[in-house]
Amino acid sequence: MTNIVEAAWRDIMATYGEPSRPEDSPLWEPFAKLVRVAHAEPLLRQLFPWTGMWELHFSRCTEMDYTWDIPYIGTLSGGRHCVEGPRRSVPRIAETDSAQAAVAMVIDRLPPRCGPAFIGNAGELAAYEKARTAGRSRSAT
Repeated sequence: MTNIVEAAWRDIMATYGEPSRPEDSPLWEPFAKLVRVAHAEPLLRQLFPWTGMWELHFSRCTEMDYTWDIPYIGTLSGGRHCVEGPRRSVPRIAETDSAQAAVAMVIDRLPPRCGPAFIGNAGELAAYEKARTAGRSRSAT
């Protein structure tokens, strides 16, 4: 895990994605639990986390534009979670009462050879992967 990824997880663990604790939000506690459960998973902890709208996203790169090839987890009322994605245009995968189940669904859908996070943005990661694949193709012939 890179220092950049570790720092991002530390920030999210400290604030749960919010600049100040929104005491009056019913989503705060379930989201905080989700972040703790996701952080406990080594496969997710090596990815770059980012949050917004009570959602926890995972990227294979550390800079914007992030990758959108990993499902993300949203927080719903009543302590429920939904797993969606990897893109917003894709229908919802599932809803669950358990942060653990939501995290397990994401882990089951991780792309092959996922992680550790690439230092750079999605375009740079795509170029790196393309060059790496081309290098393997040349050495196989």
